[in-house]
Amino acid sequence: MTNDLILYETKGKVAILTINRAEKAHAFTVAMLKSLYEKLENADKDKNIKCILIKSTGTRFFSAGYDLKEIQGSPESISLITKWGRKVNYKILTMKKIVITQVQGKAVGFGTLMILASDLRVFADRGEEDLYIHLPELAISAFPQTGATLLPLLAFGLSYAKHLLFTADKADLKELERLNFPDRIFSLEELEEKTLSFVNEIAEYQTEFLFLPKAMLHIMNKSYIKACLDLEDECGAIAYSKSKSMEELDDYIKNLYD
Repeated sequence: MTNDLILYETKGKVAILTINRAEKAHAFTVAMLKSLYEKLENADKDKNIKCILIKSTGTRFFSAGYDLKEIQGSPESISLITKWGRKVNYKILTMKKIVITQVQGKAVGFGTLMILASDLRVFADRGEEDLYIHLPELAISAFPQTGATLLPLLAFGLSYAKHLLFTADKADLKELERLNFPDRIFSLEELEEKTLSFVNEIAEYQTEFLFLPKAMLHIMNKSYIKACLDLEDECGAIAYSKSKSMEELDDYIKNLYD
């Protein structure tokens, strides 16, 4: 059953969403994105829940991103996965509950975007071969959408966002530490226990003092976030349409700036 690929459980004030497709590197189908979105909605509406923990099974991958086999050669599937990928990341950004990701392995594409969209991140203490974030979209001729330009910009600033996108370099834990990106780092053996303890600490904050600051931070940027996601979609539509001459692209980009 598709729903079994996104597990949902609650522990006290914490809702735990577990991506459960280890044999496919936790790659997302459209059905999985819909299931994740629905479970985020359910957790947001549950009056007993204050924090949401997103994690995945196994140790190799946090998530390899979108299931490219599902969308290969199908404009309709590309449109659907783009639609639901955007909805998931926008939900994580703007929902009132605090979203924390637990990262135990490699994160590629949409897997990286979920980590970037989250409010806090906990990483396993692992080497560069075992844990990294990676945005290979441009290198594999996939247009950067569903937050692939916005989210690294919000997380790291303009210069490093460009670095991640244009070089397709992987950022390992040492590099992420240099950027002050991880909120906590625990050994792989203690990751589950210590992450849940950390999330429970956050969940003990006074409710108003937890939800309202997140709302304020994102309300301050609400129009900007939506405009950036809309711009990704608009440019994506152009990128996937018939090839354009340099002059046509030049005119189009000038109109965008205007």
